[in-house]
Amino acid sequence: QVQLVESGGGLVHTGDSLRLSCAASERPSSTYAMAWFRQAPGKEQEFVAAISWSGGSTFYGDSVRGRFIISIDDAKNIMYLQMNKIDPEDAAVYLCATSLDVFRWSNAWYRSVAYDYWGQGTQVTVSS
Repeated sequence: QVQLVESGGGLVHTGDSLRLSCAASERPSSTYAMAWFRQAPGKEQEFVAAISWSGGSTFYGDSVRGRFIISIDDAKNIMYLQMNKIDPEDAAVYLCATSLDVFRWSNAWYRSVAYDYWGQGTQVTVSS
């Protein structure tokens, strides 16, 4: 079973930058994908960004496109989320997830059901 551990969350101010990391305990599969979702109190879980194991395919949610950058270090089994121009609406618990089947993932990358394993999350708090 793949274990995912997020890190890098914390308290930031509006306009700041922050980098989140998600480390997998092992290579999830030969062709896997990973993603970030976020959950804010009282709101539905929201897709943030996703990436294939090669980094060749990336997707972003509308609210973060142009501000956040997702990347992956396949050799280290680590995924990153560079968060720029953070605003109060970005405050949430950020969860990373991995899909073991990139072909299944390619049709549903924005849906939580496309992912097989999840981390516990890292909190991002934004002070205005």
